[in-house]
Amino acid sequence: MRISELAKRTGLSPHTLRFYEKQGLVSHNSRSEGGYREYDETDLRRVEFVRTARNVGFSLEDIAMLLSIRVDKDSHSCEQVADITRRKLNEVNERLGELESMKKTLGILLESCCGGPESAVHCSIMEALEHGQVAEPKHDSSISS
Repeated sequence: MRISELAKRTGLSPHTLRFYEKQGLVSHNSRSEGGYREYDETDLRRVEFVRTARNVGFSLEDIAMLLSIRVDKDSHSCEQVADITRRKLNEVNERLGELESMKKTLGILLESCCGGPESAVHCSIMEALEHGQVAEPKHDSSISS
């Protein structure tokens, strides 16, 4: 099948499929005489694996590790897969904490504002933002998505 058919069957765009190819996550077995990429059912299953893994939040790096395990399951353990998944869950939980903090701060900002039709000259939200009086959630720069 060509990339357009693969895209249709997986719900991904051809652009996304080509991006995954450049990242080494997806490959094609052959090319047609006209130079078109040709994919088979094995490729389809691999793309579906990548799509599913992305949909639950795994990074491209995580997916590459999972794909290497998928290719040679006998040489890997469930523990390795669980470790990758546990790291992702920890990242999600950390991000949820950051989002809760943002939500709380935004709520406080809204409560402090009259929200009326008056000029924004003395808007408490604008003043807090301009004077850095807004608590910022903690960010961990080591997290990648």
